[in-house]
Amino acid sequence: MSAAHSLSNMQQELLKLYSSNIEEVDLLNIKRILARYFASKAINEADKIWDDKKYTNTTINNWLNEDDTTYGAKDSH
Repeated sequence: MSAAHSLSNMQQELLKLYSSNIEEVDLLNIKRILARYFASKAINEADKIWDDKKYTNTTINNWLNEDDTTYGAKDSH
C-alpha cells in the first residue's frame, strides 16, 4: 500500500464543512458556486488560447463544417 498523502487545502476546507450540519439547500448552493467558479476558470483559459492562436468565429465555423471522418476515424480493418 502506498504512503498516505497529506490533504490538500481544498480537502481541508471541505472537511471543515463536513463537520457542520449543513442543510441540503446550502449544499446545493455551494455546488453551484464551485461549478461557476471552475467553469469561469476554464472559460478564461480557453479565451487565452483563443487570443494566443488568433482564432476567429470563421476558424470555429470552419472546424464545425469539416468532414467528421477526420476526427477519430475507425480503422477499416
